[in-house]
Amino acid sequence: DNKNQVDQLMLSVRSVDLLSSKTGQNRLEHHTNLYHGDELIIRRGQTFQIELDLSRPFNSNTDKLHLELKTGPLPMVSKGTHVIIQLVEELEDHSWEAKIVKQNGNRIKLSVNSHPKAVIGQYKLTVMVKCPKREVAIKHDPSKDIAMLFNPWCEADTVYMDDEEEKKEYVLNDIGRIYYGTETQIGARTWNYGQYLEGILEACLYVLEKSEIPPSGRGDCVNVVRVISAMINSPDDNGVLAGNWSGNYVGGVSPTAWSGSVDILMKYHKEGGQPVKYGQCWVFSGVTTTVLRCLGIPCRSVTNFQSAHDTDVSLTTDVYLDENMEPLDQLNSDSVWNFHVWNDCWMSRPDLPPGMGGWQALDSTPQETSQGTFRCGPASVTAIRTGQVYHKYDTPFVFAEVNSDKIYWQRNLDGTFTQIHSEKKAVGHFISTKAVGSDERADITHLYKHTEESEEERIAVETASRYGTRPDVYSMPMAKDVSVEVKIEGEGPRMGEDAQLTIVVTNLSSQPRRTTLHSQVAVMYYTGVLKGTVQKNKLPVELMPNEGESAEGIVGGCCLTATGMMLCLFPQPEGDAVVGKEMAAKITFTNPLPHKLRGVVFRVEGLGLQKVREVAVG
Repeated sequence: DNKNQVDQLMLSVRSVDLLSSKTGQNRLEHHTNLYHGDELIIRRGQTFQIELDLSRPFNSNTDKLHLELKTGPLPMVSKGTHVIIQLVEELEDHSWEAKIVKQNGNRIKLSVNSHPKAVIGQYKLTVMVKCPKREVAIKHDPSKDIAMLFNPWCEADTVYMDDEEEKKEYVLNDIGRIYYGTETQIGARTWNYGQYLEGILEACLYVLEKSEIPPSGRGDCVNVVRVISAMINSPDDNGVLAGNWSGNYVGGVSPTAWSGSVDILMKYHKEGGQPVKYGQCWVFSGVTTTVLRCLGIPCRSVTNFQSAHDTDVSLTTDVYLDENMEPLDQLNSDSVWNFHVWNDCWMSRPDLPPGMGGWQALDSTPQETSQGTFRCGPASVTAIRTGQVYHKYDTPFVFAEVNSDKIYWQRNLDGTFTQIHSEKKAVGHFISTKAVGSDERADITHLYKHTEESEEERIAVETASRYGTRPDVYSMPMAKDVSVEVKIEGEGPRMGEDAQLTIVVTNLSSQPRRTTLHSQVAVMYYTGVLKGTVQKNKLPVELMPNEGESAEGIVGGCCLTATGMMLCLFPQPEGDAVVGKEMAAKITFTNPLPHKLRGVVFRVEGLGLQKVREVAVG
């Protein structure tokens, strides 16, 4: 009898209810109700509720209770990876605390407050109770894991975003648009980010786990996005995607065939971190958007038309020519891509001077290494716009992409080089992203640069150049004997049609000049790398002072091989649609090209409808 009385006095935890239903208060208040499954997914800096079923009523005078959350392989209180949450009378902001808000017999309801700079990731929950007779810890139950995300709704979080419509777009929207093509023919492809689908949150956390960042560093959004930039590409860390620009995609999927991130991330996770083949810039960007939105960081895909690739940190795009005006291929490593896609992510930058927060440029395409790793950013877009390229991370590289001058250098007889021409508006056109709340294109060029050739823009260019490898480039004299201008009639070249080009050469000197005009028309990859020459001509020109001469030519229409395209198809249902039951749908497609297509494979994807399917036709 005495033993039974003692057991009745003992306090233990019979069960824990995390109140994690998608339709419950926790998930709704934390804007995580769209995530798949019924685990508890919360955002830091915000309260959540849990219920405990005890062996007897809780007595606040004699009983003690606290919670413990642990993340990572070696949880430590000092590192923020082992959190001890004490009971308090009243909750205070910016701290880990818990308060009993309801007691009904043996059941108590706790309101738990998390720190706005808490480490994100998967936590294991333990409940510790102590009564006068003993202390008991409820055994950890894997179903009681808690996923902690960044919180753009919390003012104290570094990723806080004030505008509700922007949060809906840049955090919650799981479908977007990515732009490609040329500045005169801008195309758009729909991209399924799919951050809520089954297994995607686990896959995104897996990417973090495979990175170099220790769990204690996952509370700093600057660290997290920099690591994600590195982990989305594969060259030095077996990241998510293997890049391929060769045109040969045997053994993988052509980059143009992807229509979303889900298949890529699921494959990477399922195969234990083996890079998925293959990606190019828009694929790297789309996957980055998925991962960051899934983790709670506002993010968008951004396309820059006429995007420079500065390989020597000169902050100029350099073209080297020999004495006869022939290109020096061994020196011409800089290039201009007809388009390039990266990301903007939103955060404050306490590590930088005031005013540098907001949108930060982030690029996961492996172009150049940063501190020894293929990654780029986060670089403050404000710093890029103003030419303050001395701010971290990789601001000079992004500045050159959008606002470097294209400078032509001619080799002298003594081996030195002289500037002979510069183009001040050659790069950084129609910088584009999906508009908030619609499928329209939003032009955000003004965020990255001042109006071309305005005083502010020239100041930014010259300020930036002083921190490059050729700081005196704008103080060097430039040979201005001859100017060359290329004009393209109409909207520019179109597949299968002729393009009219006019090249105007003007003698700016006071002496007659003889020169040879070299013209080369080539098919290029979108990266600016030559694929093959279509036409190549030399035209001797003799010009009197201040005399101009023009040469006109027609570039014949080219027939290109269609290696991949993105289409938005609208299926026609066959029969009635019933929730939870399979149904058939008919998809009709008309070949838009004037040539027969062979070996066609369609990849069909619909968020929440079905997994990716490949259908071979013809």
